[in-house]
Amino acid sequence: MRAVFMGKHKRSAARALEHLVQSGWEVPAVVCPAEDALAVESQRVDLVAERHGLRMVSDDDLYAALEGDGPQGLELGDVELVVSFLFWKKLLPPLIRLGRVGALNFHPAPLPDLRGLGGFNVAILEARQEFGVSCHFVDTAYDTGDLVEVERFPLEPDESAWSLDVKSQERLFGMFTRVTDAVLRGEELPREPQGEGRYVTREEFTELRRVREDDTPETLERRVRAFWYPPYDGAAIERGGETLTVVDRAMLERMGRQLRSSGRVP
Repeated sequence: MRAVFMGKHKRSAARALEHLVQSGWEVPAVVCPAEDALAVESQRVDLVAERHGLRMVSDDDLYAALEGDGPQGLELGDVELVVSFLFWKKLLPPLIRLGRVGALNFHPAPLPDLRGLGGFNVAILEARQEFGVSCHFVDTAYDTGDLVEVERFPLEPDESAWSLDVKSQERLFGMFTRVTDAVLRGEELPREPQGEGRYVTREEFTELRRVREDDTPETLERRVRAFWYPPYDGAAIERGGETLTVVDRAMLERMGRQLRSSGRVP
């Protein structure tokens, strides 16, 4: 069976591509970002592709190939799946329709609860009791296609965006193996319409990050945890045209423990 793989540099995405190859899938095309200075070797999707001799192309190359004008030798016939694993762009209809089974997106938040950006952040900021990861068929809107699977798990009271991402990525990889292995065995995937849900826009995400004068101590503490994901800006205040990240005592203590456990002590 053949699958097109599209993903970003994350440990879970690199493992997902490795799993496809090791399971016997043929992968005629891999789409991933250019080399990222922040990505370590175990996160690099491109290195997995290079190791297995897989062809790396751009999404524009895929669309051109579907119109009969793609790079020489890029053959997209007889594809069962198009996989979007944390891929950052919207898939367009020619690609959505490519796979015999369909195009699947692996989304790092529960659907339809949290579509779009900022699932980790919103869940913590709103003190939700659970979180989750999802697999769904891709349609023409963001994160609205029929559900294949949603796995939910408790959200711990001291969770940060960083720690929640670590937990979520492990579960998302597990979901990926279950779903793609089922397709490989010839099983029909379930499809459940999502219904109404919440979509978090980039503008809302930016506003949620800002510390406000009327934040209660509890809200401020949640905002700090909800946006703690170094090296990216956290809960923010603006001073003199600069964005400054707010850190509280609990986060400093957690960072201290992590540095000591890693051996980086004076």
